[in-house]
Amino acid sequence: MPETRKRNPVAPRTVEWTGEAVRIIDQTLLPEELRFLELRAPGEVAEAIGKLRIRGAPAIGVVAALGVALAVRDCPDSLVRERAHAAIRLLGATRPTAVNLSWALERMRKVLDSAAGAGSGGRVAASSAVLAREALLGEALSIMDEDRELCRRIGENGESLLKDGDTVLTHCNAGALATAGMGTALAVVYVAVENGKRIRVIADETRPLLQGARLTAWELVSRDIDVTVICDSAAAWLMKQGRVNCVLVGADRVAANGDMANKIGSYSLAIAAREHGIPFYAACPYSTIDQSLRDGTCIPIEVRGEDEVRSFAGRQNVPDGAGVENPAFDIVPNSHVSAIITEKAVITPPYEGRLAG
Repeated sequence: MPETRKRNPVAPRTVEWTGEAVRIIDQTLLPEELRFLELRAPGEVAEAIGKLRIRGAPAIGVVAALGVALAVRDCPDSLVRERAHAAIRLLGATRPTAVNLSWALERMRKVLDSAAGAGSGGRVAASSAVLAREALLGEALSIMDEDRELCRRIGENGESLLKDGDTVLTHCNAGALATAGMGTALAVVYVAVENGKRIRVIADETRPLLQGARLTAWELVSRDIDVTVICDSAAAWLMKQGRVNCVLVGADRVAANGDMANKIGSYSLAIAAREHGIPFYAACPYSTIDQSLRDGTCIPIEVRGEDEVRSFAGRQNVPDGAGVENPAFDIVPNSHVSAIITEKAVITPPYEGRLAG
């Protein structure tokens, strides 16, 4: 049964390995209820990703990797390879835009192929099956631990971009709830506050699922950081009034030229920021940079179901007969991105040729 608590003054870890299951926060219930779910099979992990119980590009990659390890935990030795590859296919089909998902699953596939020597018909010997199980779990845990470490490095690298007294505008959620660690964009805020800087955050509500209002604000309140939630459409007006010092967002995929995909509405913010002379920063792990894509036109954009727009909290918002379009992401051109903050460095324009590892 899920464990439920009504309030916790300090946000717990979003993803944990219990030794038998993947423990996550069900983010669809926040901020009203803090509930932990234990996922014990790849199908449960896929459902959690698809239903946004777990979300955020780094967190999705971590959970998917652990899902592959779950797939082989109790299966017959002869089916280890088959079950692992099936889990990789299942989990890889859940969400198309965030590159961390495919990146993490590719790491798991390579470990599987290395550890499980193929026999007749792709079956593996018992000894190879044991090695494969251990190697897959070890790799998944490494991906999780690496994410926690690089989140802090992102925060430490980006912290210098914020001045004492700054007001930061965020969109969607790029904090601890989106990663296995302290976040990407919000890690910059957290480290700045740790270093004694007074930082105020304005959080776009982020329609249609309110990840900014529900998740970012919940995180910041739990850490005693000054946060104000606004309607998405109010952002440009606050910029016009001089109330925003910078825009700081995450990224789900960055092309080789610096074009970046992020939650729908990011492009509008980037245009408004450019108009008002406000820097627009993106923070993400280096694994989010997809060198195989030359520019943003190659990034696949997830389109989610109409029901997310048609109704909210059980109440219909859109009349029957009206069409609905619900793209989950948009593309910010590199010309509008002032800097990309990664665990390796803060990268500034021009991006061409400078994003390769």
